[in-house]
Amino acid sequence: MKKKIILRGTIGIPTGITIGYLITIFSSLVLGKGYYSPCVPELVSKMGNEINAVILQTILCALIGVVFGSGSVVWEMEHWSIAKQTGIYFLISSFVMMPTAWFLRWMEHTVTSFLSYLGIYVMIFILIWLTQYLSNMHDVKKINEKLK
Repeated sequence: MKKKIILRGTIGIPTGITIGYLITIFSSLVLGKGYYSPCVPELVSKMGNEINAVILQTILCALIGVVFGSGSVVWEMEHWSIAKQTGIYFLISSFVMMPTAWFLRWMEHTVTSFLSYLGIYVMIFILIWLTQYLSNMHDVKKINEKLK
């Protein structure tokens, strides 16, 4: 189990960085008015310059990838219910995502913004969970049909 956690965490590093950069590209396309913004201006101001902000954001995106990747082992805990697996994975991922988003200023520093960001995070989590669940159920159905 330790090897799986370490391997998945290691694979999570480039995955987290890649997803982080894809998000900056997408947000720049939507909000950038033709310009690429590697991180939010508030973070650049806080860090003193753009390169420091980008380095910090890259490190924290890698951390998010490590936690999401290594945390995925909860889905293999066969003696746990799907509700327990989901709850624990959600807590693990939330405990890294929310402070990171706050620190990197991906949200305004208000209670309303925090709750809005959390709500969006929950909706995305549910959407991904449902997609995975339905895909797995489809695979199980196919396997059962082959067994008949």
